[in-house]
Amino acid sequence: MIRISGSVAISEDEFTITAIRAQGAGGQNVNKTSTAIHLRFDIRASGLPDYYKERLLAASHHLITDDGTIIIKSQEHRTQEMNREAAIARLVSVIQELTVVQKSRRPTRPTRASKERRLAAKAQKSTVKALRGKPGRSAD
Repeated sequence: MIRISGSVAISEDEFTITAIRAQGAGGQNVNKTSTAIHLRFDIRASGLPDYYKERLLAASHHLITDDGTIIIKSQEHRTQEMNREAAIARLVSVIQELTVVQKSRRPTRPTRASKERRLAAKAQKSTVKALRGKPGRSAD
């Protein structure tokens, strides 16, 4: 079981892991070993709570396909085991990131002191700008 939060966990049979060959530089090791990992997680078929499923399916994230599958490719490490762990950690972080409840903002009003500070700053700025004029001219 992979723990998502205090009460939510997913079992390892809910996602599929496929080993593929990694891209890019790396010498002959890249050409002969399949160290990169493709992780696929079907949101609709998972055992996640309905609230999590709704949030994940409604989210617009580059790792979630239109049919509700999260696809993660991990190839940053040299070993298959480390890439597998990195892919699972990325899956957990994506689920946690997209299911966090945003705290609603309560509109507030400025305090009397902040209004007075703002007006004092405006008066100071006005005085400075009035003194920038040529000598002998009146500041009306």
